[in-house]
Amino acid sequence: MQSDEEFINSVEALKPFVGSKSVVEDEIALSVVRRIAGMLDEDYNAYKVGSQLPPHWFGMFFPNVTKQSDIGPDGHPNPGVVLPPIPLPRRMGAGRRVNIMGTLKVGVPATRTTEVIAITPKIARTGRIAILTLRDTIETEGQVIATDETDAIYREMPPPGEKSKVTPPVEAPANAEWSDTITLTEALVFRYSAVTWNAHRIHYDADYSRDIEGYPAMVQNGGLTMTLMVGSALKRAPDKLDTFNVRLTRPVHVGDTIDICGAITDQNTMNCWVSDKDGAQCGIMELGFKK
Repeated sequence: MQSDEEFINSVEALKPFVGSKSVVEDEIALSVVRRIAGMLDEDYNAYKVGSQLPPHWFGMFFPNVTKQSDIGPDGHPNPGVVLPPIPLPRRMGAGRRVNIMGTLKVGVPATRTTEVIAITPKIARTGRIAILTLRDTIETEGQVIATDETDAIYREMPPPGEKSKVTPPVEAPANAEWSDTITLTEALVFRYSAVTWNAHRIHYDADYSRDIEGYPAMVQNGGLTMTLMVGSALKRAPDKLDTFNVRLTRPVHVGDTIDICGAITDQNTMNCWVSDKDGAQCGIMELGFKK
């Protein structure tokens, strides 16, 4: 077994990947747009070629398409196929920092350029982790319409038979001005995974999620949580979306019912958070709107 020093050195050895870039092209096809709208319970027939998309929907396009033979035991592409070969087996989304300058249009091609910004090893309370920070730049019609910096946390597997460690619960804020209650059904989470081409088994394989990764049930997809949070906030938006920063703090599980809540903090800022059935905060977001 590696010592902590050897683990840190193995992650530090990946520093040459920092600054590397990859580009994915997407046609922003009408059929995909309508699937996304249907999944989010919107009128999918309202979208036509040329329609502007909601500003945060860019995160559901530009899939990293890989061969089936390149898929690992957890459903993700094997280390090194798409992302740097970080020597820890579990990967989870943790946070995003997004700037919005424009929107995608149905049927108008766009590109996503992904740059590796940082690879950081840590010895945390829950064990060894590595944080991979990526920056996506979304362009269409010769213009940058969004930048999206994300953090993914890589973790150790729990010992066989043990539960995955989680952070202690923190009570969600009690000053909500609005809330939406959403049940994260198996069908909803499956459809999100399908439109985003995400085969991570913790989202649909209960036996794998419980027996291998130590969760009590299938794990809600963090990208879907963020999408639902922004969607709820935009229904109460004072102006066009400019920025949003989000941090996921506690796992939510498929089948759970959550409350997405929010409150205006000033003329151009809104806070939004997710609470689970026990009132624990599972994610928090700050949204900024154009002045």
